[in-house]
Amino acid sequence: MYIPKRFNIAEESTKIALMKSQSFACLVTNHSGRSIGTHLPFVIEEEGDKLYLVSHMAKANEQIRHLDGQACMVIFTGPHAYISPQHYDKLESVPTWDYIAVHAYGKATVLTHVEDKVKSLEAMIQTYEPAYQQQWASLSEPFKSGMLGGLEAFRIEVSELQGQEKLSQNKSSQEKERIIGSLSHSDRPEERALAEYMQVYTHRQEP
Repeated sequence: MYIPKRFNIAEESTKIALMKSQSFACLVTNHSGRSIGTHLPFVIEEEGDKLYLVSHMAKANEQIRHLDGQACMVIFTGPHAYISPQHYDKLESVPTWDYIAVHAYGKATVLTHVEDKVKSLEAMIQTYEPAYQQQWASLSEPFKSGMLGGLEAFRIEVSELQGQEKLSQNKSSQEKERIIGSLSHSDRPEERALAEYMQVYTHRQEP
């Protein structure tokens, strides 16, 4: 993605942390000159110096039929908000949008063995609702087999991460304070979340 230098996320740990906190993302691939996207929850796995994204989708989904061995992009999006020019000192200012995003690039492997499918599903359970593990274990084998037969699991080995934090870094401290103040009092949770992120970012930049 296009990333102006001042908005670039340099630290890999920051990108990974964002992916883990905003793990419902969009998987994008290309087949026969046509882009295909599916919105999915992901499990982010770190194994040594390797990073993997694990998920699954319905077997009926067109995208899974062309996924194995394919180059992928997964788009993780953090809090975002419209920024009004009323917060700026100069009259000749225009509106913009502040946001956080990470793009993960890699190659997908479809998990064909039942044991690998089960492992990927249980990783999803442990990530999103560990308490469900007990109920999952109590389900009948015919029910589990039927469910597993209707989905395909896959794993993406990440080769590159790109991240951007566009948080009004090109504005003065006073302007940013006004923006944070306005977003903090918004009735929209997304805007309040962005204000909190901007405050954390400010602290992160302090020596």
